[in-house]
Amino acid sequence: AALAALERKRLQAERRQHFLSELLAGRLPEEFLPLRDRLLYRPDRNSTEAKALESACELLRLTPAKLFARCGGLDSTYDYHLRRFLFEYFPAGTAFPDIALPELPQGLPHADVAAFSIDDAATTEIDDAFSVVISVDGSVRVGVHIAAPALGISMDSELDLVARARLSTVYFPGDKLTMLPREVIERFTLSAGRTVPAISFYADFSPELEIRSTESRVETVWIEENLRHDTLDGVFNEDAVEVGHVEHRLGAQLLALYAIASRLETSRGRADTQREPRPEYSFHVENDRVDIVERRRGSPIDKVVSELMILVNTRWAQLLDQNRFAGVFRSQQDGRVKLSGVAAAHQGLGVAQYIWASSPLRRYVDLINQRQLVALIRDAPPAYARNSEALFSSMRAFELAYEAYAEFQRQMERYWCLRWIEQEGVQELSATVIRDSLVRFERLPLVLRVPSVPDLASGSRVELAVGAIDLLELTLACEFRQRIAA
Repeated sequence: AALAALERKRLQAERRQHFLSELLAGRLPEEFLPLRDRLLYRPDRNSTEAKALESACELLRLTPAKLFARCGGLDSTYDYHLRRFLFEYFPAGTAFPDIALPELPQGLPHADVAAFSIDDAATTEIDDAFSVVISVDGSVRVGVHIAAPALGISMDSELDLVARARLSTVYFPGDKLTMLPREVIERFTLSAGRTVPAISFYADFSPELEIRSTESRVETVWIEENLRHDTLDGVFNEDAVEVGHVEHRLGAQLLALYAIASRLETSRGRADTQREPRPEYSFHVENDRVDIVERRRGSPIDKVVSELMILVNTRWAQLLDQNRFAGVFRSQQDGRVKLSGVAAAHQGLGVAQYIWASSPLRRYVDLINQRQLVALIRDAPPAYARNSEALFSSMRAFELAYEAYAEFQRQMERYWCLRWIEQEGVQELSATVIRDSLVRFERLPLVLRVPSVPDLASGSRVELAVGAIDLLELTLACEFRQRIAA
């Protein structure tokens, strides 16, 4: 037995030396290929392969990723980052199992309105739509209609278990991993030209834009049109609002929604006409090239959508809380945002209680809350009891997954920012000082620490020389060149 153990150690040493020699020569051993992801992302340090890799990295002063790249073992830098995320959160792959499609509910009352949605051009999970009825006396009835997958996805069904495992759609430049299978999304999404099941919230506004009454219904709604930002921005903007005319078939309804949204914003104490809106960015990736499009937040479109979503999520939170229905509430106190089973103030929004219930095709907590709302509206027992372990375990898992997915999105946006700089051959960039040597780039959603930036006041603009880019480490070397005059 002792001799056999010595022989095994000798063979392992020979195998390790062989792997080390291959790696030092710039060749990836064939035995490493099926173990690539594990060696890169979660190595078993007791394995012969991991020991050889670690020794080679020490001798060459390279990280495992750079050594794999040197040996031709990485398909691309993009693939390296994507596979890291998938290894951690989708170890069984991203394909959905074969699941029977849910049946659409029958016999629902039909709303006597025509609704329209407002979304980004790339949106396929259309969760929300609006309807507007303007009376001759100036009063307005606004409907917010939310897609209703809870009417077809029953608790603990096979499809529910799939959604509960994913918890949210994962977004990243150029692609996304949806929470629900495409066929299920197509069944419930609020696509134009269809009558779809929805949970509707109606608010009646006086001519002075005060809320007179509200009600919620489970019904079907006719979706008249899907409006998209890229086409609507040109006609529904600050100039159109100022002159009081939107050159669109739904122009009067859009103006009414803007007036209501402005009133709602003021009533929350959040209106600030002096506030400079921060830009947001869209990434368009095609054929391994990226285009980064800047768009200013705070436009009339943004205000309408955000204020109506805040309204419906606030009122539905109040409805659940007043009726002592369990729910996943979202609060913010002392700058800390958290989910809880108990309603609490959201100081950032200026509301007494708040939930996420307007994106049930994309977030599992919204689906949970929608089940509760459906039961409440129908005067039925709640889907989740107040001490439901299923609700609280899903809430805890959602918080962890949602932050991990958001971090992955930020990481991939950083990756494509660096790719854009490299792709466009950019030699210098302008940036704004946040504090100390931390700067925010102009034209790109990128924040970086540049040690050579002198001690300048926050908000100072600087010009930076672009240096080395490392797409594996996601680093960018920059040097301070000069201050830009205000």
